[in-house]
Amino acid sequence: MSGIRRISSGGAYEDVIGYSRAVALPNGLVLVSGCTAAGVDGPYDQTMTAFGVAFKALAEAGLGPEHVVRTRMYLTHARDVDEVGRAHKSLFDAVRPAASMIIVNGFVDPTMVVEVEVEAFKEVTR
Repeated sequence: MSGIRRISSGGAYEDVIGYSRAVALPNGLVLVSGCTAAGVDGPYDQTMTAFGVAFKALAEAGLGPEHVVRTRMYLTHARDVDEVGRAHKSLFDAVRPAASMIIVNGFVDPTMVVEVEVEAFKEVTR
């Protein structure tokens, strides 16, 4: 498709699995793949770091946190809901995107307790 921009973060799994960190569509929608925080302890810090990875990809597409319209947070433990929610609120309280928080069985790296996805939109002016 013409006008689609694929953004790489240089992550090790991008080439192995065959994905892009983000895909910017010509209509102004940017989809950011799942972001994690290997080597970071605690659900709050992992969430903040993972959203930081997503924000870096958005910045490459010319968008910021204020353009986020949907977030998805995948957690391995229900006990982490409050800490992940606190991190989300600190980043998005003024933005208020549609959000989902889903408990999953686990991730590729067992030290990870949260993975986040972001969708953002900025109207294209012609």
